[in-house]
Amino acid sequence: MGGDQRHRCASRLEFSGAIAYNDPMRRVAACIVAALTGACGWAGSFSGDEQIQIISYWNADDRYVVTCPPESLAKGPWQVRLTPAGSQWLWNYNKARGLGKVNPTIDAGAQSPEQVAFERWIDAKVAYDRYVAAQVAAERNAEFLQREAPLEAKPAPNPGPMPPGLLRLAGDAPSMASAVQPLLHTISFHDGMRLTFTDNAAMRPRYAYYRFSEGVMSGGTSVRKMPPAELDAMFKRAGISASEQRIMKAVSLLEGGFDSVNTYDTGFVSVGFIQFACLSGGAGSLGQVLLKQRREDPVAFERDFRAFGLDVTDTGKLIAFDTATGIEYQGPDAADLIIKDKRLIAVFQRAGRISTPFRVAQLKLAKERYYPVDDPVIVDVGGTKMRCRVGDIVRSEAGIATLMDRKVNTGKIDPFPALLARYVAAYNLDSPYQAASFEQELVAALKWRKDYLADMGLSQPRSIVSIPVSRGAKRPAIAKPKTPSKTAPPPKKKG
Repeated sequence: MGGDQRHRCASRLEFSGAIAYNDPMRRVAACIVAALTGACGWAGSFSGDEQIQIISYWNADDRYVVTCPPESLAKGPWQVRLTPAGSQWLWNYNKARGLGKVNPTIDAGAQSPEQVAFERWIDAKVAYDRYVAAQVAAERNAEFLQREAPLEAKPAPNPGPMPPGLLRLAGDAPSMASAVQPLLHTISFHDGMRLTFTDNAAMRPRYAYYRFSEGVMSGGTSVRKMPPAELDAMFKRAGISASEQRIMKAVSLLEGGFDSVNTYDTGFVSVGFIQFACLSGGAGSLGQVLLKQRREDPVAFERDFRAFGLDVTDTGKLIAFDTATGIEYQGPDAADLIIKDKRLIAVFQRAGRISTPFRVAQLKLAKERYYPVDDPVIVDVGGTKMRCRVGDIVRSEAGIATLMDRKVNTGKIDPFPALLARYVAAYNLDSPYQAASFEQELVAALKWRKDYLADMGLSQPRSIVSIPVSRGAKRPAIAKPKTPSKTAPPPKKKG
């Protein structure tokens, strides 16, 4: 029976449109294209000879195999997943409400009494769409397994018409769930490393950043699980202090390891211990990591990336070579190819696992781009604009980790400048530097994905009894607040 099931799985795989990457005729055709490309003087990153070598490498037997996941043989291949269109609609809904970047681990919830009804309808639609998709999946799995497949979703009523206010705000909502057939992609390298990825990743039902159903993800090896001596040597090579190392390790727990990869969300192609992303432009911080490694260790970069068909322009745009057509893509088109061709994202993961130069490039760029200590902040103090650094106010490791978490995930340290200004005004401070006395409260209000005030592995804000202000008085001490779920306002001004 196992053999029959595998045969039926192969039929399903063929039906899904998966490509036979080891087809001999395809290899020959691709090699001819590469040869002609080189002969015609194509001014790309890869010469004609290099293209032929790359095509030959990737078309070796069993280099890339696409199958159904093993669990499909027992449970059936069809599963319920969030749709990219539904996720985009949720993002549009949040943006229309003026929320901007929302913590990706939670739903924003209602922001007004009117939105309570909106949220109730959205939850009902999500539940109903998932129930309908589960019925479709159960029917198809029953056909595949040749036996009845259980319905893995509770019945949910139709939510009815969308509230008119929600329709005006966000537009008509698409289906929020569908029955899909995830596929397992296995990539085998010449050195024996074998990597596997499953597409159609499972997201929470209201995740607002899911964009590519063909995308994959792998968390890799957590930085904290790596040998301490190996880590210390890399951080030292990157010029990172022990304190900075503790902070980066703490933030990386929310992102992954040096070998983590993600090609399903709004980052497009995201790689590394704090998920350096190329974004829609096919460049971003990921392009800068590659550019840094190429400039500092070109021999390692050739071995880690160019040998497999990946490169970067002098301006930091990704370059990806398509072995099927012999075409070299840059920027957004390169990102699109990497998302579709799992062999290319496997190259990033392989480098993250075994390449010290690639890891060091990640560390160096993380400090340059996301470590917030030297970020400037301008605050209005009694009508005078005063400039300070984040590190002048936030001095604890827990506080810096909190702001780095925001900067990594959102690209900004907001709302720190506005919050600092409110504290300066509320306490009639002579300068923003005096707000360092309220660091604990500021950090609590700035919490994003994790409460670093609860991380005893990091230094914490010191306790302040009182603070002298410009009029010579002393303000009473402010008790440490409970960690809020949303950004908290400063205390009201007294007197």
